[in-house]
Amino acid sequence: MRHNRLIQLAAVSIAGLSLVGAGFTGAGVSDSAGRNQLMVTDQLSEGDPPEVALGIALGAFKGIFVNYLWIRANELKEAGEYHEAIELSRAITTLQPRFPRVWVFHAWNMAYNISVATQTPEERWEWVNAGVRLLRDEAIPANPNDMLLHKELSWFYLHKIGGITDDANQYYKRAIAEEWTVVLGEPPARTVETRDREGATAAYLGWLKRVAEAPESLSQIEESTVPALLTELRAQGIDPVSMRLLRLHARYTAALASPRRVEYTSDDDPKVQAFIELLADPEMAKAWQAFVPHARKRILVDEYHMEPWRMVAYTEKFGPLDWRHAATHSLYWSARGVEQAMSRWTARNRKDFDFVNADRVVYQSLQELYRSGDVYYSMLDDVEGRGGFYMNSPNTHFIESYGQLLQERDDILNPDSAAWENLTPEEMANRQNLLALWWTEHGKRPYRAFAAGYENFMRDAIRTLYRRGEYARANHMLDQLIAWPGQNTNNPDRMVELGTTLDEFVANELKDDRILSAYVAKQEITGSLFGAYMNGLAAGDGELFDREYQYAAQVHRYYMQKQIQVTTASGETGRTEDMPRDFREMAGTLFAQLAGTLPIEIAETMYGSAPAELQVWGYDIILARFKDVVDRNAEANNTPVFDVIFPMPAGIEQHRQYITDLRRQRTEDRQETGVR
Repeated sequence: MRHNRLIQLAAVSIAGLSLVGAGFTGAGVSDSAGRNQLMVTDQLSEGDPPEVALGIALGAFKGIFVNYLWIRANELKEAGEYHEAIELSRAITTLQPRFPRVWVFHAWNMAYNISVATQTPEERWEWVNAGVRLLRDEAIPANPNDMLLHKELSWFYLHKIGGITDDANQYYKRAIAEEWTVVLGEPPARTVETRDREGATAAYLGWLKRVAEAPESLSQIEESTVPALLTELRAQGIDPVSMRLLRLHARYTAALASPRRVEYTSDDDPKVQAFIELLADPEMAKAWQAFVPHARKRILVDEYHMEPWRMVAYTEKFGPLDWRHAATHSLYWSARGVEQAMSRWTARNRKDFDFVNADRVVYQSLQELYRSGDVYYSMLDDVEGRGGFYMNSPNTHFIESYGQLLQERDDILNPDSAAWENLTPEEMANRQNLLALWWTEHGKRPYRAFAAGYENFMRDAIRTLYRRGEYARANHMLDQLIAWPGQNTNNPDRMVELGTTLDEFVANELKDDRILSAYVAKQEITGSLFGAYMNGLAAGDGELFDREYQYAAQVHRYYMQKQIQVTTASGETGRTEDMPRDFREMAGTLFAQLAGTLPIEIAETMYGSAPAELQVWGYDIILARFKDVVDRNAEANNTPVFDVIFPMPAGIEQHRQYITDLRRQRTEDRQETGVR
């Protein structure tokens, strides 16, 4: 009996001590659960799958039930029953929203599996965008520090949307360009000041800061005419803070600024005309300027779950990011994922974080922005059908961005560098962990993937600069590549390949049909056209212009003949068709955009030396950019007027009709193939 009494007393003592311990640790556990958003409320919402109700009813056995659902969803996916798998995935994410891999499973089914089973680009885009929205708008807000979700979302942007493996990729690119022209408006215009990296970055920072620094709420807007504007918008049935309002604003702001404004604003719909009148009302100009940045900010934060201040910070760090490009979003989410995960990373749990692969997506995003980050997109060409003109070309501003990021990583690998100065103990611990992790990828080994990627990037950049006529810069980069201390040592022929003249290096790079790569072909064509215009026309070297222009035309023709494949899903656009089929359209667009960025004296020389078939492409842009300035200066100083400096080219009306017919033909082609 006494022995039993002792056992009972011991049990009571242990229970008491456990309760006391729970009291000390419970507050910390609750605080951690709240801070990391780990609390789940078992409440059934309207529209939830029936499995959710059953899971809630099972109480403590919910985990076992979720395991069964996960196994069943995977079996359905393997059997090709994607819609059924999505329903089960939705039930799992509702029951356990802190389970990242189910969110990824769910999103991949939509973006990759179901999308390719549809027939038209429009249908495909709906499913791809559904996968993006699931991760961006639901999964990451529920798991704000999870690296896997960030990495997968960034991969959707980089590979599915920004790549060329999907037959409908050109439709996706237009859709992103249209969407983000609406959300943020037209990016800064190409001008003399934005031709170098520093000037372009400054312009893009000013553009984004107007949104990031906008008032948080309507009550904080000080402009007195804003209430009248909001009253009028609501009277027209337009929600002031909505994508509809921003879409109307983006489209008709561009239309009113166009030399062809009559064509773009002649709509029979009285509601459209009422909006255009409100937009053009000079008494409302200050109200629009004060209100629109606020609307953009609220859409970014509330609907896209993005942070304007972080967008500004990344622009300061990486360069002039164009949010109409998928790789900019890939860069944002991958870099954000690395930064957010650092708050949870310790020496004990570091194996749970795949920082190496997440950071690789940051590098790959910068590479893609160099290869295609200069976006040409027209909001005015059939906005609703997303069939307007779209083209991208290499953006050499991001050559330096890539190099700076590598230097930052080298500083982390070097404990004696300035990167280790003035760190807090927590920051020092994170640096040391990061150093150990990076060493596994960047240590002294004969071959490292990141080193091979950087060398390929440098080779492409050297060739592009050579074609643009920037020979000194290309030679400097070739010298850097030869002397780079991080180079792989597994290739015994490396120094033989690099130890040549610049001319020989570029010629050797294009052997073995590398020209059939979409990236290489575009770099060769756009680089040669830039060189033809700047070093040929603007410099008065007609022979160089002819040589570079003809080379670009030959590469374009060869690539189109060999590589273009047209499929049902891509409509009238080939899967690898990353540039216009009509060389005149590509050459003319680049000529027009370049002319708008030059000082007026250089633009005059380039325009005057150009053949008529190029002048017709550039005339309207030059007209919009220079006419008012030139004519005001002519009146004040008795200098030649615009029409003397930039005479209207022969055939301009026929060219405008050609553009109109081309736009109409594209619309008809989309209708015939079922593409809106």
